[in-house]
Amino acid sequence: MNTSDFLFLSQDKKVDSLTVTWQTPSNIALVKYWGKSEPQIPKNASISFTLNNCHTTTKIEFTKTLPKNKAEFELFFEGKKKDDFKPKIAKFFERIQKYCTYILEYNMVISSENSFPHSSGIASSASGMSAITMCLMNLEKELNPNLTDKYINKKASFLARLGSGSASRSIEGPLVVWGSHPKIKGSSDLFGIKFPYKIHPVFENYQDAILLVDKGEKQVSSTVGHNLMHDHPYAENRFTQANENLEKISKILQNGDIKTFINLVESEALTLHAMMLTSNPYFILMKPNTLEIINKIWEYRRENDSNICFTLDAGANVHVLYPNSEKTEVEVFIKNDLAAYCQKNHYICDSVGFGARPILT
Repeated sequence: MNTSDFLFLSQDKKVDSLTVTWQTPSNIALVKYWGKSEPQIPKNASISFTLNNCHTTTKIEFTKTLPKNKAEFELFFEGKKKDDFKPKIAKFFERIQKYCTYILEYNMVISSENSFPHSSGIASSASGMSAITMCLMNLEKELNPNLTDKYINKKASFLARLGSGSASRSIEGPLVVWGSHPKIKGSSDLFGIKFPYKIHPVFENYQDAILLVDKGEKQVSSTVGHNLMHDHPYAENRFTQANENLEKISKILQNGDIKTFINLVESEALTLHAMMLTSNPYFILMKPNTLEIINKIWEYRRENDSNICFTLDAGANVHVLYPNSEKTEVEVFIKNDLAAYCQKNHYICDSVGFGARPILT
């Protein structure tokens, strides 16, 4: 498919007003993307687990109005008007209006809330942008009832990507690939796709506990970090490495080689942060307690012959990954040994999920 396939070309039904609510998840990349070109095209392919409990719930009230030159909207986040979030969403609407011309004919009141702290490295832009997108596609479905669910999901991923690259991986689940890759059938730079091969049972109900080391705003945004890859001395080698790792993890996810999975996922996490450390200007998003947790995980794994491992997103928080068969023991370990390194002992027990879902009101 190409971009013209996502243009809004026909309207079969008139809709004067509509209120819809969608809940879409965050995701955690196993093979990371870091570096992109306009418009939101990744420099390498990536794959992520879709999460279940870490999500954004967004309601949009659409009211028909006279056509305008740009989208008009009010924004509320967790019950409060949030004008400082508006520029990013306004830019998103500007990018998508050629594909969703109908948004220029509605006033929108957007109300969102997260089940997790915003801007702390749990991909809040991914769940937030994908939730807005699913609301828009709900309206598009009302305007054109002939749209298939398959097309809606694909266009939603395509649109969400234009707001936040990783949002393209939050429409479906449990594993989503974004970025064109010769070894992944159907993969594209334009949208995410469900991992197209049979997953080994050990990965079907994988667990992810997110340890909230730092709930504050990141000192360097992901957007800034991505841009620093343009002149990064190791960028091209990193893009090659990531695509090679995606081919490797594709086989691992099918054959269930969990020890190799651990090695690859942890290496990917540390490589992501190595790119930050070697950018110019350089920056560090990990905190001392991030490293304490990593060392504790390594110690526990060695002493208990466990399959626990960690990954990191672009932040200080640690995602603790483990098979469902070790859920009881690992959660005791987290509570007794790792929670102390979290801000206010706060962590979230999560697991792989299956993507966006409507909330009926």
